[in-house]
Amino acid sequence: QVQLVESGGGLVQAGGSLRLSCAASGRTVSSADMGWYRQAPGKEREFVATINWSGSSLHYADSVKGRFTISRDNTKNTVYLQMNSLTPEDTAIYSCYYRYQYVYWGQGTQVTVSP
Repeated sequence: QVQLVESGGGLVQAGGSLRLSCAASGRTVSSADMGWYRQAPGKEREFVATINWSGSSLHYADSVKGRFTISRDNTKNTVYLQMNSLTPEDTAIYSCYYRYQYVYWGQGTQVTVSP
């Protein structure tokens, strides 16, 4: 089993920044892919960003390209999501995932962007 704990969410004004963290623990391996999804109220969950185990392959949703940056520190089993130039449309619960043989999910962290 792998446990994921997100942190870093909160309330920010439009144009501001937040940095989310997701720490994995338990039966972790360094070769897992990790990433982020989000779900806004009344909407389906949508992909945000993913990073492969080595950090050499990154992918972003079109809606966040150029504003969000995903990174990871394998020594800490942690993935990060730096979010800049936030807009109210980024308001959602952000959940990280860990994928190796199975997919594990964190509990999510709320990000609220005020106008």
